[in-house]
Amino acid sequence: MENTSQIAIEKMLDGQRHFFSTHRTKNIDFRLEQLKKFRAAVKRYEPKILEALWVDLHRPPEEIYMTEISIVLKEIGNHIRHLRRWAKPHRAPTPLRLFPSKSEVICEPLGIALIIAPWNYPFQLLMNALVGAISSGCCAILKASPYTPTIAKVMEEMIRDTFSDDYVGFAQGNRDVNIFLLEQQFDVIFFTGSAELGKKVMKAAAEHLTPVVLELGGKNPCIVDSSANVDVAANRIAWGKTLNAGQICLAPDYLFIHRSLKREFTIKFEAAITKIHGKCCQKGSYYPRIVNRKSVERLKELLKDANVVVGGQVNEPDRYIAPTLIDDVATDHPIMQQEIFGPILPMLTFDDVNEPVSYINTHEKPLAIYYFGSACKGKEVLRKTTSGGACINDVIMHVANHHLPFGGVGKSGTGRYHGKDSFLAFSNRRAILSTPTWLDIATRYPPFRHFGALRKMLNI
Repeated sequence: MENTSQIAIEKMLDGQRHFFSTHRTKNIDFRLEQLKKFRAAVKRYEPKILEALWVDLHRPPEEIYMTEISIVLKEIGNHIRHLRRWAKPHRAPTPLRLFPSKSEVICEPLGIALIIAPWNYPFQLLMNALVGAISSGCCAILKASPYTPTIAKVMEEMIRDTFSDDYVGFAQGNRDVNIFLLEQQFDVIFFTGSAELGKKVMKAAAEHLTPVVLELGGKNPCIVDSSANVDVAANRIAWGKTLNAGQICLAPDYLFIHRSLKREFTIKFEAAITKIHGKCCQKGSYYPRIVNRKSVERLKELLKDANVVVGGQVNEPDRYIAPTLIDDVATDHPIMQQEIFGPILPMLTFDDVNEPVSYINTHEKPLAIYYFGSACKGKEVLRKTTSGGACINDVIMHVANHHLPFGGVGKSGTGRYHGKDSFLAFSNRRAILSTPTWLDIATRYPPFRHFGALRKMLNI
């Protein structure tokens, strides 16, 4: 893929700074018009999006629609319905000591946004963030991953067909383009990707004191407790671990299974894989491929010397790795030291739920925690741990509710988006105090007459 030139990027930035200075993007009717144009464009380009993601990742159209297109369309619709209310100034209480002033909070756009998305959900993760930028009144430059070039080109075509570069621009290319973009001064940076790249984004943003939203990843623990419904747990974990062949930041990364359920779970997990993907996943039309040969090699290395109890087959030319369950995993094994980002699930056993809780709490805070068992015990586990989000008796599905804020904590990310949180992510919440001139209280000025009465009013 050809890199967008530095001259072209600088021209886009200059154009967006000029356009933003006209204040047109602050108009609510303008924002709503752009959101409706955006929605129409997504519907118009749906066939091209489906075809591109099949080429890049071998993903089936049904799964693409559920996890990418429908999520973006629902997000746009949600913003169209609620934008006027979200953007309306909100009155805030004013203490008596500030009488006769009145207080309010207004949300204004931060300005020019840089949105960088990864390759695993290239459409949804780039476009969902753009919804928030448009809704809040920002201009934006989008940067797609070069690892999924077909969908990157389709997205660029859709954006250029819908918006002018002076409003929403698109940059393509490798990390050299990322480096140049991050050297520029933006008003907010929205980045989705690995924690290691997130550090570089935050370091670059610090040069200009630019606010950032970092949607990162991590090792998401999954706990199957003694009270779990094993059939449901096996089905949902198998689905979550094979969704996009495990190439999702929310995938269960390792499994803590109660010792009494390990044999039963192993059998039912294998059965669930067969039920979802057929006896030979590689021949089925619903099982995606690993993004590139380099990633296949990395995952293959993680399987070396592993005790495979389900799956384990690898076909490098086809970029295929079977859904795999491995047992007797030591906590110092390489697979427990990095985010797997593939269809491999390490399994560890426990006798008391405090064992996985202790393990989770001595490692980096994950993007999500999944607990299978009684709801009461699940809430206790969540109370004793922390994560960006969580599910009890499910995996991943909290991301599908746009009423819930989505994001990480610690190394799994900072900032929240989806729904109103997307609007707020690209907004400056501006505090305004309005004071009339018909009363000017003398006690605020030196020599502070009647300070005793003022002190009582201030509750000191």
